[in-house]
Amino acid sequence: MKKNILVLGAGLVSRPGVRYLLDQDELNITVASRTVSKAEALVEGYANGNARQLDVNNETALANLIRDHDIVISLLPWIHHVKVANLCLEYGRDMATTSYVSEGMQALDKAVRDKGLLFLNEIGVDPGIDHMSAMQIIDEVHEAGGRIVDFYSVTGGLPAPEDNDNPFGYKFSWSPRGVILASRNSARYLEHGKVVDVEGKNLFLDRRPDPVDGIGDLVIYPNRDSMPYIDIYGISEAETVMRGTYRYPGWCETMKAMVDLGLIDDTPRESLKGATFLQMMAMLTDSPADGDVRAAAAERLGVSREDPVLENMEWLGLFSGEKVADIPNPLDILSERMQAKMPYSPGERDMIVMRHTFVVENASGEREKITSTLIDYGIPNGDTSMARTVSLPLAVGVSLMARGKIDQIGVVRPVDPAVYQPVMKELARLDIRMQESREKI
Repeated sequence: MKKNILVLGAGLVSRPGVRYLLDQDELNITVASRTVSKAEALVEGYANGNARQLDVNNETALANLIRDHDIVISLLPWIHHVKVANLCLEYGRDMATTSYVSEGMQALDKAVRDKGLLFLNEIGVDPGIDHMSAMQIIDEVHEAGGRIVDFYSVTGGLPAPEDNDNPFGYKFSWSPRGVILASRNSARYLEHGKVVDVEGKNLFLDRRPDPVDGIGDLVIYPNRDSMPYIDIYGISEAETVMRGTYRYPGWCETMKAMVDLGLIDDTPRESLKGATFLQMMAMLTDSPADGDVRAAAAERLGVSREDPVLENMEWLGLFSGEKVADIPNPLDILSERMQAKMPYSPGERDMIVMRHTFVVENASGEREKITSTLIDYGIPNGDTSMARTVSLPLAVGVSLMARGKIDQIGVVRPVDPAVYQPVMKELARLDIRMQESREKI
């Protein structure tokens, strides 16, 4: 009997995964989106595809769709996942998302288990491929009687080197708001036996260089709270557990300056209505708009007027006489400006870089450094690497669920061999694979 799969959301990362599922004749795929034309474009040409218009706030319509399908994929913003999960519980439907397990989702674990259901979460790229590729090595080390000493896991979505042509070293194919908001996150990690806490305002001060072969110089800064992964990955013996984010050099300094100037503030300001970028910067630096606002920003930051971070802001147009967008807060004005000035042009490629670095000790006490690296590029004028690496692991996981190949129940991450082994094997067939190197130390 054919399985009926419901995909909620038809956003920028949806296409590769939806097409992967549509290519399996034993599956019927319904894509539901607020903008039905987006869903129609995803299923066009497939007899087993169906497009539906859906406002996720219409709970009756959402419930009816969930009731009529066997597995529900939520590619909606994470704030909707628990609503979808509760309806899946009500109607006894399995579920999958690429998002982090929230407290609200984790709270459903017992109820999901009691119903014998599987809610597979964190099955994208980061989180997702990072978990699965790390667990392959961790389990191998443990099974051989060894232990994990140090573990670093870093991922970044960036322009490919040949298309890295703006001062920020970054481009957007979606709204920058989430990336900008992440610049306010605090971080916590374990390094050489010491817990390191980083305040949000100092996030970009905790950076370190990390060159990657074939890419060049990159920079790492910490990614939120790494401490839970000691338990999630079963590495209580580890002296270092740090998850980080990759960026090109210069990003951290510029974003730190923007944080310090108040550009990441989403507090509404009536005074921004009808203002120019220069006037906004004058407000943020408490300086007259008819004076040298760039010099005032430099003084506020404690740098020279010619500092690269101010050059970058100048390039973005933050000291220009152009009118700001009709938005009442600096954060969303900045987001709109970055989206306008930092898009991918036709034919350009994005890139996902992921690297795990382990120091492991074997049963004989000998130590080895293991490096596992993924470098994946988008297809010019085709699917982005971000779309491929987010939606294909999800689709592969759902395909396994539909064929009864995953026997886990509850709210699950893909850290068990029953999930990660077949998913990673299939991703390698799809040319998404980690390259590993080892050296004695």
